[in-house]
Amino acid sequence: MADFFNGFWHWYIAVITVLSILGCGILLWSQSTHRVKLRADGTPEKTTGHVWDEDLTELNTPMPRWWIVLFYLTIVFGIGYLLLYPGLGSYAGSLNWNSTGEYKAELKQAKAEYGPLFARYAGQDLKAVARDPQAHAIGERLFLTYCAQCHGSDARGSKGFPNLADSDWLHGGEPSTIKQSIMQGRVGTMPAMGAVLGSDKDIESVAHYVRNLSGLAADPIKVAFGKPKFAACAACHGVEGKGNPMLGAPNLADKVWLYGGSQETVMETIRKGRANTMPAFGEFLGEEKVHVLAAYVWSLSNQPIVTAEAK
Repeated sequence: MADFFNGFWHWYIAVITVLSILGCGILLWSQSTHRVKLRADGTPEKTTGHVWDEDLTELNTPMPRWWIVLFYLTIVFGIGYLLLYPGLGSYAGSLNWNSTGEYKAELKQAKAEYGPLFARYAGQDLKAVARDPQAHAIGERLFLTYCAQCHGSDARGSKGFPNLADSDWLHGGEPSTIKQSIMQGRVGTMPAMGAVLGSDKDIESVAHYVRNLSGLAADPIKVAFGKPKFAACAACHGVEGKGNPMLGAPNLADKVWLYGGSQETVMETIRKGRANTMPAFGEFLGEEKVHVLAAYVWSLSNQPIVTAEAK
């Protein structure tokens, strides 16, 4: 009810809830009594008088007692629940329970139990943490919980989501850089170059030149036409197309493609641009957990050897 500032809504919800429970009880009581209908001769009528298909009659019998008792129990349970827990508008319940409080209590308990462990790793070098088998297992669980939705459980990504298990990094693959990416997030934007390059033929020529940089099949004539026009892209990707980690501009001279390297996809990227965002996890997870997670992510593409000391 925090979204409703008018006190009317508290009473609106509370009254409807109470009337609904009372209505269920009254309906149940009205249907649990056996009303005897007498015939002309004074004997009880066993049917309601409703007949279908000539011989299909509706008997005048009450509902089973066990069934009625079960329904009464649900009403009693509902009343008890509403007295103990939130449910009647802004009434907090006698136990004063709420999901936010439970979540904070669980976080407090988890911090007390696991905080010293994360604190111990926080003081170690990221590469040393990556060689620790226990830290590796913790980092893997953190990754599967918070990162696998985008990067996949195997960390190999998908269209629009980077592969973290190779050695290709948009912003650099040093442990400290990976930690910074997780802490602060990343925003990757390539502007639409369609209007800058001009016609579709020019865009096609540049696409052939870009594909040629990474050794993909390309028309040599269109490559020659596209090379001088690639100057509009060199400010970010460099004259040789090898990218710029400071800007997050990808290397176009390798065979790693975030959105695909087909002729049509490259042309679409040049024409419309791309926008991608990785959310920041620093405030949500805290630096100590991010430290362990960053060590795990770094290990995916570096495969550090677990030393005897780490064991």
